[in-house]
Amino acid sequence: MALAGVRRHAGQFLSTSNELMAASLSTASCAKEMQKAEGGGCRDDAAALRLKEVAMAAILVAGVLGVGLPLAGRKRRAMRTDSAAFMAAKAFAAGVILATGFVHMLHDAQHALSSPCLPAVPWRRFPFPGFVAMAAALATLVLDFLATRFYETKHRDEAARVKAAAAAALAAASSASASDEDITVVTVVEDERKAPLLETHCHGHSHGHRHSHSHGHELVQAEGREGDVSEHVRSVVVSQILEMGIVSHSVIIGLSLGVSRSPCTIRPLVAALSFHQFFEGFALGGCIAQAQFKNLSAVLMASFFAITTPAGIAAGAGLSTFYNPNSPRALVIEGILDSVSAGILIYMSLVDLIAADFLGSKMTGSLRQQVMAYIALFLGAISMSSLAIWA
Repeated sequence: MALAGVRRHAGQFLSTSNELMAASLSTASCAKEMQKAEGGGCRDDAAALRLKEVAMAAILVAGVLGVGLPLAGRKRRAMRTDSAAFMAAKAFAAGVILATGFVHMLHDAQHALSSPCLPAVPWRRFPFPGFVAMAAALATLVLDFLATRFYETKHRDEAARVKAAAAAALAAASSASASDEDITVVTVVEDERKAPLLETHCHGHSHGHRHSHSHGHELVQAEGREGDVSEHVRSVVVSQILEMGIVSHSVIIGLSLGVSRSPCTIRPLVAALSFHQFFEGFALGGCIAQAQFKNLSAVLMASFFAITTPAGIAAGAGLSTFYNPNSPRALVIEGILDSVSAGILIYMSLVDLIAADFLGSKMTGSLRQQVMAYIALFLGAISMSSLAIWA
């Protein structure tokens, strides 16, 4: 009897779980979501398509300008990565990204996963948006740690190999012609992206009928500059992880706008997303400039960021004919992806942008510069939060 009861309860549990899963992953349209999506009758496919084209152009231009300004201006005094103007602009952009995570992405995730179209169990019995955002932030922390360790080990190994090769070349040249050897060891800056390097240049001359030259030219990392190397490594890791977080939510935003058929929904998003794209691009461009990638790598990273949201809009417009954004399945996918994006952006803005700049050695300027940076940070957060009124 007891075994039969256990089997019966297990069967009921599996049946209920299957029903909830089917209800959550249904592709059928939800009447309430359809009514909200159409904006109370504001549905016009032709007008929506025109607005999507305008949005793609505007967001592309805003993204290119945002990510391009720090990269183009890194050689100019006013926009160098250690200037007061750059620090204030980057702080404003960090506030924009923080507000994007807390006010926009997390709110959108909560809205999607608490929809009446989804079954109450489990979606309204447990705070999934906050839980998924927390898990994404912790996963980003682990990724941040592993990537930093990987690049630091790589830099140390490269430095050790080059220093060993330089020492061997110097010893070989010295023993070959000790009497006539002209050996110089000078400190040079070969590449502004790395710590100062040691250049060893050895000449060997033998007098008489024979004339020989022995050259050893190696570049090694200067000792005592481990802090510079670590800072460079952190800049590389931060720029790459920040791009990953921004790109992930840019795709979601682009798809959401692209599948919409309501001009009333799209119209306010054009200005809001252009503003958002510009300052996210500025923050990313600033991190790329501080990492001091080679020109080709910097251009590739900047281009990938700039085209992501317009590409998402184009993909969404193409999918709108057969993709149903108002189904329970779409709500679950959108809510989870928004939560993941929120967690990544919140972590990156607080840890790698705000804490790194405001609590680190970079904020060492005058009191006026520090006050300007704090004001810019709060203005960025407030400005992006205010856009939630319209979008």
